[in-house]
Formats: sequence, structure tokens, C-alpha cells
Amino acid sequence: MAKTSVQWIEGKSFLGVGDNGRSVVMSPGDGPGVSPMQMLLLGLGGCTAIDIVDILQKQRQPLEDIRVEISGERGEEWPKPWSAIHIHYVITGAGLDPHKVERAIDLSVNKYCGAHATLAGVAEITHDHELRTADEPVEA
Repeated sequence: MAKTSVQWIEGKSFLGVGDNGRSVVMSPGDGPGVSPMQMLLLGLGGCTAIDIVDILQKQRQPLEDIRVEISGERGEEWPKPWSAIHIHYVITGAGLDPHKVERAIDLSVNKYCGAHATLAGVAEITHDHELRTADEPVEA
């Protein structure tokens, strides 16, 4: 069983601590940390990125970089849950097999990513991807 804690720092800032001792600052939009609702999107991005890196490395694909851009829309009424989430994968590597990349994404979103499975119960989640070679700049 995972165990985490959230400790009030001051004002509207909180320190979240994982069971591994690592921490993150959370606060609303104007605070020094990431908002708890943004943390959900970040968790989704991290979860699926880990899966895809692992799958492509096991397939010996020449992965050089992955960027996961997540956008979301929240409901109008409280508690304003995420109602729609879109994941855009930017995957970089010279000679990547497009079919293996698509398969890795599919495995992540449909089988392995627990954050995706959790949020899919509340929000409509869509995704797309683009492949790049190392000489193509990734826009920030």
C-alpha cells in the first residue's frame, strides 16, 4: 500500500511527500508550486512517458527524447473535475519504427498506465503523437 502525506507550509502552500521521501510543493495558481489539479495531469504525463520509454528501450528503438504535452478542460460546476484531457506525444529518434512507437503508446494508454486508467473513469482522454529526428527542434 502506498502512503503519502501533505503538510501545510504557510498560506496556501503545501508540501507533498511520497513514501520514498521525495517531495513536491503544491499551491494554487499564484503560489510557488504546482496546483493539485495540475499534479493530476503531470502524474498522467509521467506515468505514460515511463511506460513508453521502457517499451521502446526493450524493443531496442533509437529513442533520443520524449516530451508529453497534456492539456485539459475542467467541468463548469464544483468540484470541477477534469472533463476532457488531450495527450500529445513528441517522440524523437533517428530511425524509430513508427509502428513500434504507435504500439508503445497504445500499450501505455490501454494497458499499463494506472494514472490513465484512473482519470479515464472521469474524463474523456484523447491522444496523438508526432515523430521527430534529432535535428528537428522541439518547441517549448
